[in-house]
Amino acid sequence: MIESVGFIGSGEVARALASHAINAGFRVLISNSRGPATLAEVVSALGEGAHAVTVREAAGADLVIVAIPFLRVPELVDVVPDWSGRIVIDATNQFAQYEPTYAGFVDLGDETGSEWVARHLSGATVIKAFNAMFASYIKVDPHHAEGTQIVFYAGDDAAARTAVAEFVARLGFAPVSVGDLSNGGRLMQLGGSLSGVHALRQT
Repeated sequence: MIESVGFIGSGEVARALASHAINAGFRVLISNSRGPATLAEVVSALGEGAHAVTVREAAGADLVIVAIPFLRVPELVDVVPDWSGRIVIDATNQFAQYEPTYAGFVDLGDETGSEWVARHLSGATVIKAFNAMFASYIKVDPHHAEGTQIVFYAGDDAAARTAVAEFVARLGFAPVSVGDLSNGGRLMQLGGSLSGVHALRQT
């Protein structure tokens, strides 16, 4: 059962998801590469239920959400060499650069971005989710007069897909599976047909 959610990254997407997670009753552990001391304002804004921690501590949560620049994913292995037993939501997009702004596209050939992430986070069970949505759409109430905001997700492990779908639903979104990391992940990743698609499930 998921009770704690660890965020690796403290940008707009991480903060938006952390807010929903706190409202849903999860214990939120939020981290960044600069250390817990730099997260005082973020934690204060999120309120009770949010805790500033190290990346290693965040990676020890029941569910881990990676929301950092794509190119920095390999750095996580220096902090946590073995990711076995962890369910990791990959919320990254494979931009070729992230400073001074996000731009370009890392072409991995036949490999999808999330397969690449899974290959670097040895042992992790990776589920692709939340990358296709702009942070501004994640941040707001997912319930609208016309329906509920859809969150697409993809993964190779059936049990992990179920756990993530339940988590997404507890946040208030409508989870929609689009397959495995190879096929569904390609639809969702940067340049895919579901990238930037904001849709509602009728309720």
